[in-house]
Amino acid sequence: MLRLAKKLGGEGSFYAAVITLVVFAAFPFYWMLITTFKADGDLYDLKSIPYWFNTAPTLEHIRYLFTETLFVQWLMNSALVGLCVVAITLIVALPAGYSLARMPGRSAETLGIGIFLTYLVPPTLLFLPLSRVVTILGLQDSLWSLVVIYPTFTIPFCTWLLMGFFKSVPREIEEAAIVDGCTVVGAFVKTVLPLSVPAVLTVVIFAFTLTMQEFVYALTFISSSEEKPVTLGVATDLIRGDIFYWGELMGAALIASVPVAIAYNLFLDRFISGITGGAVK
Repeated sequence: MLRLAKKLGGEGSFYAAVITLVVFAAFPFYWMLITTFKADGDLYDLKSIPYWFNTAPTLEHIRYLFTETLFVQWLMNSALVGLCVVAITLIVALPAGYSLARMPGRSAETLGIGIFLTYLVPPTLLFLPLSRVVTILGLQDSLWSLVVIYPTFTIPFCTWLLMGFFKSVPREIEEAAIVDGCTVVGAFVKTVLPLSVPAVLTVVIFAFTLTMQEFVYALTFISSSEEKPVTLGVATDLIRGDIFYWGELMGAALIASVPVAIAYNLFLDRFISGITGGAVK
């Protein structure tokens, strides 16, 4: 009986912890959902229960978001910047990570750590010199300024991540391909890349997510509403002075965050294997 009680107690504690974590993770989405469809009277009534609908739900906030603001344009801007940054990151980080992984000696590890440390430099220290770069290139108030700036923090991290994964790929596979007549680049493309799909997918998700959530550089380099990404547009155009459009704000946050959450869940297995693959050699 004592053993059974301990087993039930352990299982109960485990499921209680899981339920607590699930509620903690899901509550922001639940709060955004009910706020999006609450009427203004329900939102600002201090006597009503804030966790449920006290009056009939409404689509007014969604209508206002899509018809009275540039929300669709902001989403398209974020998608364009994200795709361009992901492409640039892959073009640079894949050969850089592979080169560091195959470089002999401890210099590669030291160089890799140095590259990763550049990712840790706060944006508040970098936007001043980077603003000079944007000015020289003539990209002020343009989405292309973000395409130029964002790879400065996606490439270092993704290079370090890919370097760890490529180290776990046996050299014998490439050597066999070279013996069969492939060049070094051909061996990399035909043997290493197919084995590195989880790592590449991880890099894509990370780079795209980092660009979607970035705010400081967008606020610094973009001022016109038509050029703003969704993070900047929602935070600036839906907050006017001390007036917060809570329904529209929550609706925009929900629409922008749900696709990213779905992508993480759909590719969760590959994402985890990409993160942990470089840790096991």
